[in-house]
Amino acid sequence: MERVDYIVIGSGIAGLRATLELVGHGEIVVLTKERVTQSSTEYAQGGVAVVMSDDDDISLHYEDTLRAGAGLCDPDPVKVLVEEGPTYIEELIGWGARFDRVGDQLELGQEAAHSRRRILHARGDSTGREIVRTMLGRLRRVDGVQVRQHALSLQLLTDDRRCLGVRYVDTITGECHAMVARAVILATGGAGQVFAQTTNPDVATGDGIAMAYRAGALVADMEFVQFHPTALNLPGAPRFLLSEAMRGEGGRLRNSRGEAFMPRYHPRAEMAPRDVVARAIISEMERTGTATVFLDVRHLGASFLKRRFPRIYRTCLKYNLDIARDLIPVSPAAHYIMGGVRTDVFGRTSIPGLYAAGEVACSGIHGANRLASNSLLEGLVFGARAAQAAKEDGWERPSLGRLAHRCDERASWRVPDQIVQRVREAMWQKVGLIRSGRELQQALALLEGLDSPASDDVTRNFLTVAQLIARAALFRRESRGSHYRTDYPHRDDERWLVHSGQQRGRSPFPIPVGDVFPEAGGDISQVMGRTDS
Repeated sequence: MERVDYIVIGSGIAGLRATLELVGHGEIVVLTKERVTQSSTEYAQGGVAVVMSDDDDISLHYEDTLRAGAGLCDPDPVKVLVEEGPTYIEELIGWGARFDRVGDQLELGQEAAHSRRRILHARGDSTGREIVRTMLGRLRRVDGVQVRQHALSLQLLTDDRRCLGVRYVDTITGECHAMVARAVILATGGAGQVFAQTTNPDVATGDGIAMAYRAGALVADMEFVQFHPTALNLPGAPRFLLSEAMRGEGGRLRNSRGEAFMPRYHPRAEMAPRDVVARAIISEMERTGTATVFLDVRHLGASFLKRRFPRIYRTCLKYNLDIARDLIPVSPAAHYIMGGVRTDVFGRTSIPGLYAAGEVACSGIHGANRLASNSLLEGLVFGARAAQAAKEDGWERPSLGRLAHRCDERASWRVPDQIVQRVREAMWQKVGLIRSGRELQQALALLEGLDSPASDDVTRNFLTVAQLIARAALFRRESRGSHYRTDYPHRDDERWLVHSGQQRGRSPFPIPVGDVFPEAGGDISQVMGRTDS
């Protein structure tokens, strides 16, 4: 067992920014389950949504975010995001991030549901990779930080007062470790791998959400999973993301007959919110009896496509697809979870000493449907704020004698194949883009049946996340944003203008929009008890 000052779990944008904020304030250990660069941030193409031009305004970004969230965005964290975002982007540029420019001006892209061109991008479609490069470069120049790769976090260590640390396994050696600290910051990313079709990397299995829930933390809005409309749909090819920026630059969706179909579904056509576009694609495939639709960017020209989308262009060529000449077969895939560990505007969770930022967290920014390219900005802003809170809250280093820990035998971050296949297929077929109460009940019964007292922590975490999504989707008896139920096809603001909450030992319950989350040390039952039903 080791003792340090701060533990950061995850090495995406939120984890790296949190770590940089902690530098100089003690001994910091970053745990990441694979390589340090293996995160959703590394694969982020579209860019960062931020107000950086004279013809844009903070208030417009605020309103666009609220509109996309379908009534469930919490105003305070959205205000923090859009107001503080430009400062953190300027900081990143000062550290050496090279965003694309036209002359001496930043080049800004357009994406769905944005009222202005405000999407910063780097090397065309490698924005996340450039941000990771910049932050890792800065991290290498500082002291006091250890990065431990191939460190699979299994369980949070707690007592009756606070979070004390984490138990993890080295997946190369099989050695199990326990580490305690003043504070733990979760930045473990999303959970797309619980679905059969996803754009997420293999590591996105929702461990952080599951560990926090199992430790007693409040989670919220787990029913809201964003399915990206345009993932590459070729036999034998990965579900590679085709950035929304391609539609922002003029790409058109066509069905198997060559018809541009989006104007039939929404007045903004290809620029409609993601949930609308994704469901329109499913409807169009059913209407035409096909398994794909097509993204058409041929009219944009080869020279433009090679400059603006070089990574996408090269990847498609590997599969004998020239996007300057060929239609690109696409269909939806699980992409981003709006729900997660409930936090305040400083990343504090309901467990003192535990903080969360990025996709693992649910601060209420995204509501029922994330506005395109808000996620990288969220990681920057709230990664820093979570670390600020962890420092300011001033927790003492726990005594090593306060807890004992057990270690399982050699572990891998891969859940047994037979369980993975059954979970992913059930989630895709019954808890995917289009849901019903009957199918959700079937999925939940299957997921609960796969769990057993003999399950190891890796498997239990995987099953826990899937159950949380299915349970929340069954709880919300309406359709809103990314959550659509055929048995409750309409939005119901009278009954369901609330977040969904889940906490170990309780049935799902409503949380009023904008409700103030208790700060570290507060009694969660006092705040949430009045909303229980």
